[in-house]
Amino acid sequence: MNAMKWSPAVTAATSTRELAHPSCAEIRLEGVLHALSDPLRLRIVRELAVVDDELSCSHFELPVSKSTTTHHFRVLRESGVIEQNYRGTAKMSGLRREDLDRLFPGLLDSVLGAATAQAARLGDN
Repeated sequence: MNAMKWSPAVTAATSTRELAHPSCAEIRLEGVLHALSDPLRLRIVRELAVVDDELSCSHFELPVSKSTTTHHFRVLRESGVIEQNYRGTAKMSGLRREDLDRLFPGLLDSVLGAATAQAARLGDN
């Protein structure tokens, strides 16, 4: 699996409580597709798309360790699929739908539609 390349814009944050996000100009199609290629990350994105709001990381019940969950959220954030911000002690995650729709028109809806159809077909709703 290809590792994400280091980028100052992605790794630099102004404080320990502020998380770095790529600008729209830095979001790459291959990074978005890589982030969405993992079933657990796709599950996170599907849940965020349904609520169309921010959710705390603790909301997601994933069948992996906390460190693996953190990794999945980091991949989604660094690829530009989600935005994460601290609200008090909670880390809130939200889908960057507007940015993704502007950069890659129809991509997110197509992927989410296909994922929903697959989940229904496999009984993984």
